[in-house]
Amino acid sequence: MSDRTAAVTRGTAETEIELTLGVDGDGDHEVDTGVGFLDHMLAALAKHGLFDLTVRCDGDLEVDDHHTVEDVAIVLGEAFDEALGDRRGIRRYADRRVPLDEAVASVVVDVSGRPHFEWSGEFSQDRVGEFTSDMARHFAYSLATNAGLTLHASIESGVNAHHEVEALFKALARALDDATRLDERRSEVPSTKGDL
Repeated sequence: MSDRTAAVTRGTAETEIELTLGVDGDGDHEVDTGVGFLDHMLAALAKHGLFDLTVRCDGDLEVDDHHTVEDVAIVLGEAFDEALGDRRGIRRYADRRVPLDEAVASVVVDVSGRPHFEWSGEFSQDRVGEFTSDMARHFAYSLATNAGLTLHASIESGVNAHHEVEALFKALARALDDATRLDERRSEVPSTKGDL
C-alpha cells in the first residue's frame, strides 16, 4: 500500500493552518481550531473515518467562526486530494446514513476529481456553542470543492442542531472511509476514461 498521507499549510490574513492527514489511519487525532464544537466534529471525523488527523488553526475568531471553519475545510480537502494522488485502486463511491438520537443525516460521495455539491435540510438551531450551525453545510461544500468530490449531503430529520451536525460529520466520515478504501480487486483508476 502506498503512503496515503499529506501535510498542508495555509496562511492568510484571516487564518494560519497546519494540517496532517493519514487516510489509512487508526482515527488518531489532535485538533485545536479555537472553536470547541469544530474540534469535536473534526475528532468525530477522524475517529469514525479511521483517519489520522492533526489540525492547528489560529483564526480571526474575534470576527466570527466563518473563516476558521471554511479554511480548515479547504485545507482538509487539499490534504485528501494530495493523499489520494491519482486515486488508483479506490472504491470511489459510497453512501451512508447515520442517526444520532432523533437526528438522521446522509452523505453520498463520488471521489471523482470533479467537485460538485448538493444540499438539503435545515438545522433546528442557529448555533451550537460558538459554532454557527450553517457552517456545517459550508464545511461540506468547501471540503468537496477542494478534495474533488461529488458530494450530496442532507439533514433528513432532527430537532437538536448538535445532533444534526454531528450525524452529518459522522456520515461524512463513514462515506469517505468507504469511498477512499483500496479495493484489492482493482489496481487501476476506477474510471472508463482511465483518469479521475
